[in-house]
Amino acid sequence: MGIFIISQVTDTKHFFSSDGALSKIIPGYQPRAAQLEMAEAIAQAIEENHNLIAEAGTGTGKTFAYLVPAILSGKKVIISTGTKNLQDQLFNKDLPVIRKAMKTPFIAALLKGRSNYLCTYRLQNALTSTLGFSKEDAVALTKIKSWSKRTKTGDTSEMFDVAEADPVWYQATSSLDNCLGQDCPDYADCFLVKARKKAQECEILVVNHHLLCADWSIRDSGFGELLPNAEVVIIDEAHQLADTASNFLGVTVGGKQLNDLAQDTLLEYFKDATDMPALRTACEDFEHEVKDLRLAFGIELKRGEWQDIENNPKIAAGLTAVKEQLQRLCDQLELASVKTKGLDSCFKRADELVQQLKIILEDNSGKWIRWYETHRKTFTLSRTPLDIAAEFHSFMKQHQAAWIFTSATLSVANRFDHFANNLGLGNATSKSWGSPFDYAHQSLFYHPKGLPQPNDSEFIPRIIEFAVPVLQASKGRAFFLFTSHRALKQAAELLEKKIDFPLLIQGSRPKALLLEQFKAEGNAVLLGTSSFWEGVDVRGEALSCVIIDKLPFASPGDPVLKARLDAMVKQGRNSFFEYQLPTAVIALRQGIGRLIRDETDRGVLMVCDPRLLKKSYGQIFLDSVPAMRRTRDIEEVRAFFQDDCMDAGDRATHGAVAEETKQ
Repeated sequence: MGIFIISQVTDTKHFFSSDGALSKIIPGYQPRAAQLEMAEAIAQAIEENHNLIAEAGTGTGKTFAYLVPAILSGKKVIISTGTKNLQDQLFNKDLPVIRKAMKTPFIAALLKGRSNYLCTYRLQNALTSTLGFSKEDAVALTKIKSWSKRTKTGDTSEMFDVAEADPVWYQATSSLDNCLGQDCPDYADCFLVKARKKAQECEILVVNHHLLCADWSIRDSGFGELLPNAEVVIIDEAHQLADTASNFLGVTVGGKQLNDLAQDTLLEYFKDATDMPALRTACEDFEHEVKDLRLAFGIELKRGEWQDIENNPKIAAGLTAVKEQLQRLCDQLELASVKTKGLDSCFKRADELVQQLKIILEDNSGKWIRWYETHRKTFTLSRTPLDIAAEFHSFMKQHQAAWIFTSATLSVANRFDHFANNLGLGNATSKSWGSPFDYAHQSLFYHPKGLPQPNDSEFIPRIIEFAVPVLQASKGRAFFLFTSHRALKQAAELLEKKIDFPLLIQGSRPKALLLEQFKAEGNAVLLGTSSFWEGVDVRGEALSCVIIDKLPFASPGDPVLKARLDAMVKQGRNSFFEYQLPTAVIALRQGIGRLIRDETDRGVLMVCDPRLLKKSYGQIFLDSVPAMRRTRDIEEVRAFFQDDCMDAGDRATHGAVAEETKQ
């Protein structure tokens, strides 16, 4: 074993050297010590089969740092990323670069959740349905049909003519609820089955956290066999894993899910069961009760405690009616299930929903959090675990792989306790590599004097007065990040009258289009909430300023957070320092991470929360952010941007940046 480790580490070291494989294919390649050290640590963890927490600052090149030793190991590797977009980037951009540089051949595959693959059976069902569709939906389905004849993978992300978020995709994809499995007449040509077969046969499998956790909870038949074969599991964007895992270990029943059952049942009724009018009546009555339950929650969009339901007779009665009508529909479907596979599938879905609703309604164990959330047209009822650490630790023990957890933000004041404790990683080695960027020269941290307290009723109007001079100095080119939608909306109304730069508001257009417009404008100010705090990469001068309204503490009124904090207090623990504070620090680090994305980037960070200096815990935030030069003087901000203009020409002619820096 020792000889093999030396061999693999030697291979890894040469790969990243100034005359190694990467230097042959990347113009202007420059080796970086942190990237090599991280790669060597991962190579050792893989060979010794131990678990590693690897934090790597922005620009380290962590993607290549884990891909190279993973491929060189020759083992079966699963790589899980935070989002489908990151999956696509890893598979379509990063792996091809490594493949070109590496002499070692390897087979890689990409696997997403089933709803990301075209279902030809459901598409044909929709196209021949007598229910009818709107003109827009009919046009979209025709476009999908045309694409279905060209696609090799059935991955819906390849289809640009119909937006990813378009609800019509429900008609052309399957879910665990409505998939017919091996009974499907199109099973032999199923895109999902083909993708899973490739996943079984490959050496490097790229998934996302949702899929990984589906495999863990083994809620989806066909996924449970993926993990047992893995010898290495690499979790990128690992700071997101605990939340995703928590959702998958719970149970959720939603209004959309219930309505989809009714709609699919009606589709099957008109095809094969028109001699059973009671089935149609049960469907329509059920839809009516689901709609009434949504109305009973009121117009406010919120996440609330289960106690709200129990204390509201109207909601409680509506929930009882939905439960009874669901059982009635289930009974009718049981009678109809002998007719066709489609009706039998609907019966199984209805029966499963009856059981899930029962689990949520009757739980009093104290180990779970029950809560609800209302959306514009629907609602969800959920049961979430109080703590996942023990379950995740047990899960890892069942799969004796080397587990590598990596992200730019895993530590709080250089300690990994919060991340490790959340996932039960008591036996993992922790290592950290800082960003290679020169934050002291590339950035300025501005925290003005006289800021209002966050609970001040005039907080947003007052911080806008502080922010406007910064935006004028930066000539726009800014992200203004908020901890709530309400604050964002208020700030947008105020800024419209105070600045002349293009103002882009989250929610006004799809996120991807907003980012494209932001880059194209060159002087825009984009206002965003949580979805713009992380996973957004804007390089160059278009983004030269990041303003953050408050330290990003999660709302203590959130039912899941409140229950977890209460449980910690009952155990005699300090919920603020053990949970709320570290979570907020990691969120702030993610927000700050938007500012400097390349070695030629320059920018100003402004944090508008006076607690940063006036509360004792503020130092923990300061100890967790990059080593930026700090100021409380707006004149220094103006001077920074004047220097920025003078240096722009030099930066424009700067040599090519190594491609792997951009991971």
